[in-house]
Formats: sequence, C-alpha cells, structure tokens
Amino acid sequence: MRVVVGMSGGVDSSSAAALLLEQGYDVIGITLKLWPQDCVNRAEDKCCGPQAVMDARAVSHKLNIPYYLVDEAADFQKQVINYFAEEYRAGRTPNPCVMCNEKLKFGTLISRARQLGAEKIATGHFARVEPSADGSRTLLKRGRDPRKDQSYFLFSLRQDQLAQTIFPLGELTKSDTREIARECNLKTADKEESMEICFVPDKDYGKFLQDAKLVAKHQGDVVDTHGRVLGRHDGIEFYTIGQRKGLGLTSPKPLYVLELDAANNRVIVGDETMLDRDEFKVERCNWIPFAEPPASIEVTAKIRYNHPGTPATVTPLTDGSGAALVKLHIPQRAITPGQACVFYQDDLVVGGGWIAR
Repeated sequence: MRVVVGMSGGVDSSSAAALLLEQGYDVIGITLKLWPQDCVNRAEDKCCGPQAVMDARAVSHKLNIPYYLVDEAADFQKQVINYFAEEYRAGRTPNPCVMCNEKLKFGTLISRARQLGAEKIATGHFARVEPSADGSRTLLKRGRDPRKDQSYFLFSLRQDQLAQTIFPLGELTKSDTREIARECNLKTADKEESMEICFVPDKDYGKFLQDAKLVAKHQGDVVDTHGRVLGRHDGIEFYTIGQRKGLGLTSPKPLYVLELDAANNRVIVGDETMLDRDEFKVERCNWIPFAEPPASIEVTAKIRYNHPGTPATVTPLTDGSGAALVKLHIPQRAITPGQACVFYQDDLVVGGGWIAR
C-alpha cells in the first residue's frame, strides 16, 4: 500500500516514515511549504522554515523514499493566518493548530496523496485511529503516551479524513521515536521539538499581528463589571481571558481579564474569583463515534490543550445549529471563547466544539 507521510522536518514525522517503511509500505514524503519568502525571518527552524525542509529532505534521502516539497503558502494564509487574525479581532483566542490540521495536514495532504496514487496519509501525531466495533465509523483515541497525546488537536477531523489516516506513533512514547530515529541514523533523532505556534516563533502574537499588518492599534476602554472606566487599551486583540500582567492598571487587588467585548471595543476586568465558570456553549461541534449524538453525554472535557480534563455533561442542541451546552461538574478557571473544548470517554475522543462567548 502506498502512503504519503507529512514530513515536518522533526523527529516524529521522520520516525513515522521509517516505521511505515519497515512495515512494508510504499512510502512517499511530502513537506507542505506554508510560508512565503519571509519565512526565513519569521520561523527559520520551525515546521515551515528552510531548515525543516532541508531536514525532511535529508531524512527522505537516507530512507531512500521519494520526496516532494509542495507550496501551500496561499492556502495557509487564507485558512490559518486570516482565521488567526479574525478570531483575535472578534475578541476570541484562536487555536491555529487545530485549523491547520483540519484544512491542510488532513485536507490538502489527502488530495496530494490521491494525485500520487496513495491510499493513505500518515503523520507523526501521537494519537490512534481504529474502526468501531460494527465497522461503520473510524474512531479517534488518545496516544498511549499521556505526556505527548495530541488527539486534542485532531478533534475536528471528519470521518473521511480519519479513515484515510495512519498514526504510526500512536502506541509509542517520545523516547521510542527518538530511538527509532537513532537506529536509522536519521539526523533528526536528537532535534529539539518546538512547542509554540510555528508562525509566531517568539511567542509574541501581538507583534506578529501588527508586523503582518493584520491588526492595527486602536484604543478603547478597560472597564470593570459595572462599566466603570479604569484605563485604556491599544486593542482587544492584545489581551486574552485570565490575563493579569500588562493591564497598566493600579488597584488594591489584582485584576484579571474577564471578557473581551469586540462590539464595544472594551476589555472587561475583575476579581480572580470571577474567572470561574461551570456552563458555556460550544459551536460547530464534530462528533466522531456517531453521526447524530445522543440527547445527553457524560464526558471528560478539556477546555484547552494543557488542561487535565474535568467531568462534564454535554447536551447537544436540537435546533440544527450544530452547537451544544456544556455543564462542568466542577467550575473551571478562564474558559476562553475561541478555544477548542474536546470531549473524552476514557481514551476515546467523543468530539468537541469551539467555545462561544
């Protein structure tokens, strides 16, 4: 069987390609070039940078597999960067990795694989796919290594995308993947991994938005929950829910960002205790084990990637909106509009949606 492997230039995708080759697959490596010329300045050593391309090409040469570099910069700008900026302008905090997976890594990559006569694609994500008991659905499960599980970023994948995907590292740990790369003498074996957004390498997303001319400073009021003006801000895009530092306010007790009011260009602040919530709505839900969800589902809900998860009851709405109400059994801090909330039952990803205001 022919498989196209998404090669990011890191140890995980390198080991995934090596494993598939060892298992007898006909492997082709592809790197999606996501940034235009200024990539060198923005993300030289990240998954879209020139060093990553050179590493992916070197690994493919070492494994003696065909390798292609595909320019998807225009689509990345449209599907990921523009979304990233639009979410911040709307007072939400985006998750570009989920969108990149859905639209490009498991969208564009699948179409490219078809052009090359491949039946499947593979990536270096730590997650698992397997058929349901009756064979009617493709299930998504956590990776075996709880420290590296990446199923959260994959919750929005459709059935057709999951059915065409292999995760060779799903049963392995990070140390396993490095050992595989060492055994194959791959140059990426000891390469340091990047944990930040690939196109914001210095973690300063506000500077990125301004430098890319996607957001301009525009002053507005910082107010308390009663609407009293406490100060001024340079744009709601530069704040996120739960933020305490950088507010430029004097107060007898610490103040935190509670809400970003895009309609009125206001940053609403208040006491830390006001950050706790136990109910919210999620939009654009994707359900994985079933086409139509039951009336009520008991799950473990992750409200952000590094959140440990908390028991919750999810009630899908029946109005055709594709939304659901989430009731947390224990209130959680800083539930952030724009972030993904992903639902689990043990290792099974039930689905998820985008936290609404």
